[in-house]
Amino acid sequence: MADTAVRVGIVGYGDAGRGIHARLVREAGHVVTAVVTRSPDRASAARDDWAGVRVAQDVDALLAVREDLDVVVVASPTGLHVEHTRAALDAGLPVVVDKPLATSAADARGLVQRAEASGTALTVFQNRRWDEEQLTLRAVLDAGSLGSVHRFERRWERWRPVPKDRWKENDPVAGGLLLDLGPHLVDSAVQLFGAVTSVYAEVRALTTAAPDDVFLALRHTGGVVSHLAAGGLVGAPGPRTRVLGSAGAFLVTSFEGEPTPFAVLDVADPDGPVGHGGWLVHGADPVPVPRAPGGHADFYRAVGAWVRDGGPAPVNPWDAVATAQVLDAAAVSAREGRVVELG
Repeated sequence: MADTAVRVGIVGYGDAGRGIHARLVREAGHVVTAVVTRSPDRASAARDDWAGVRVAQDVDALLAVREDLDVVVVASPTGLHVEHTRAALDAGLPVVVDKPLATSAADARGLVQRAEASGTALTVFQNRRWDEEQLTLRAVLDAGSLGSVHRFERRWERWRPVPKDRWKENDPVAGGLLLDLGPHLVDSAVQLFGAVTSVYAEVRALTTAAPDDVFLALRHTGGVVSHLAAGGLVGAPGPRTRVLGSAGAFLVTSFEGEPTPFAVLDVADPDGPVGHGGWLVHGADPVPVPRAPGGHADFYRAVGAWVRDGGPAPVNPWDAVATAQVLDAAAVSAREGRVVELG
């Protein structure tokens, strides 16, 4: 049964639906059987991508053929996640929701409670848990190579002085980097260092209607402090990740081909950044760290085991509620200029 392809319906077939979810669905060996889009161009793309795919004009039309679906992926704009997820849950179909689950912790909690009350499976696409970078760092921490960690830094910075013209940049409520990249950054920090006890944030909109300059300082239950940054107007991005401990540091200079002056450090490795998963550093002494295997398609392989075989959810949806609580606190902190304590 585990080898049986899962039949996937995708709500939204744009940058996320087609560019990320459909690509990973195929890589994991599953099949997209229906999509929701009102765009003729995207409908045509779906038909080119998937033989016999059904194109629906709205979510109701998709759910009308629920007997032909094993799972629904909600990849619509963030402001529509609650509406579309509720509909899929009420139809009794397992649901994968692209992050963030909702624009507020209250709405995220309501969706998880609705899923539990109806007995319908729900998970959230926190695919960055399967990044080789994240898995490599996890292995370094498990090996004790850094000793006692006191600071975790991760940056998602780009030099994009002319922003894209799309809903993520133009919607000040559901768009912006706090809700787009913030869920990845916070989830990564929590997965590594535990629950968050306090939040300080600076959030600004420099070139777009939605926030495009974000800094978060999180304190975790174990005492580690995370500094997380996302920005679109960063002329010198990086380093991507730096973790400081009593026995040394872990450094990742660059990420997914984004230009950064710190990538020059990788010339010390004949294979360049593709040859390792980061550096163990002691002052001026860098030692390459073997890259841990992994990839985002593993999320959808886990979806197969979850839907077909009754395995665990790839991501516990309550984790997304906890992340939303941190992002809510960040918004309050940025607005009021203070540290927000979490219970």
